[in-house]
Amino acid sequence: MTTTARTAARTSTPRTDRARPRTRTLLTAAALAGPFFFVSSTVQALARPGFDLRIHPLSQLATGGPGWIQQLTFVLAGLGFLALAVAYRRMRPTGIGRRLVPVFLSIFGAGIAAAGIFPMDPQLGFPIGAPAGPVDLSWHSIVHSTAAAVAFTALAGACITALVRHIRARNVAASIADGLVALVLLLPVSPTGASIQVAATGLIAYTWVTGYALALRRAA
Repeated sequence: MTTTARTAARTSTPRTDRARPRTRTLLTAAALAGPFFFVSSTVQALARPGFDLRIHPLSQLATGGPGWIQQLTFVLAGLGFLALAVAYRRMRPTGIGRRLVPVFLSIFGAGIAAAGIFPMDPQLGFPIGAPAGPVDLSWHSIVHSTAAAVAFTALAGACITALVRHIRARNVAASIADGLVALVLLLPVSPTGASIQVAATGLIAYTWVTGYALALRRAA
């Protein structure tokens, strides 16, 4: 063995060992992002007067005086999803989706964070004192809606790419989960009950992220 080869053999394993805890930390953050978002949103929805999920989307919690809490919730969740993109790239350096899945997950995480930075408009009687009906969309409300739509479309892309990978690996359970989540994410939003549908879609999407992060963490 040459001197260069012996040096590489001595240094490569310690570097990998040092990287594993960092990767597991990223995956832990990714796994907690979805539960954190929904726990925070649920507490706010119950605590803030006038909020009704049948009428108001969870995004509207980012309006009003305490709205910064939901804005921060979006941003932190988005950062958690970005952590999954980084960890996936480290854990899956080869095979189908090694480049595409991290790109999709990065767009997803960035879109969720952007949706928090740019909030919706006060409307439909929330927060208290807001106009009773819908209002003309402001520029930041348009950015919010666009960022959220792009984020969930990107996550659907990640699910479809993961589906192909899992089919090739003959992982039936994971393939079914990937396909169902992608289908839910690509369903058109109903004009009636949109707030509940969006909340349910988010719950399914974030659960997939949590499950995927935990599966990668076990492998790490």
